[in-house]
Amino acid sequence: MKKISLLLFVVLVCFIRSGYGSGPLDTLIKGIRVPSQQSPDEDTTIAGLKEALSIGTGNAVMSVSKTDGYFKNQIIKILLPDNIQKVADVLGKLGYQKQVDDFILSMNRAAENAAPKAKDIFINAIKAMTFDDALSILKGSDTAATNYFKSKTSSQLYNAFKPIISSSLNTVGATNKYKTMMRTYEAVPFVSKESLDLDHYVTNKALDGLFYMVGEEEKKIRTNPSARVTDLLKTVFGK
Repeated sequence: MKKISLLLFVVLVCFIRSGYGSGPLDTLIKGIRVPSQQSPDEDTTIAGLKEALSIGTGNAVMSVSKTDGYFKNQIIKILLPDNIQKVADVLGKLGYQKQVDDFILSMNRAAENAAPKAKDIFINAIKAMTFDDALSILKGSDTAATNYFKSKTSSQLYNAFKPIISSSLNTVGATNKYKTMMRTYEAVPFVSKESLDLDHYVTNKALDGLFYMVGEEEKKIRTNPSARVTDLLKTVFGK
């Protein structure tokens, strides 16, 4: 039966090629296309990218989640905004420098407490990444993946971080310290009143620091062979 089917197919092809096959059947056969598929190289490349992003974001989250992850990293350490720093400068001269320092420490501790929440959010963003997203990242700048994460996860991260930061600031007494600091400052004659949405400020600064670290990890994997810790990463990024 298989031989008969094959013979009929050969006859049909010869019939079409002889010129007698022009018409609807010829048009139909010419219109048939084999579905395009990703090549093994493309599959490997995308898998390598996702592995790189998993490792890079994992390293970044781990680095900022540990004690002093923010506080002792001078690049991402959360400092006072300019208008409140003016308050701190005045209070430091009045003998309240320790209170100011404790307040700064409490903001960074709050960010460190919230940071672990980023891990699952990043993993879900990687899983949801399309083939086109991956190609765009691979062809993009040294921080193309970091920019992708910013666009896809910033709102989720903010909503996950803020309640933890708010709770942490209350637990360590940062809010009370801030209010006391501001009352002391405002008691000084002729100074202007200043205000700060503390939870919002610390949350945004925590995210800025996190994305900075994600960007650093991404650049390492793209440019530093020693950061490619698996065979797949060596294959993809060593090309």
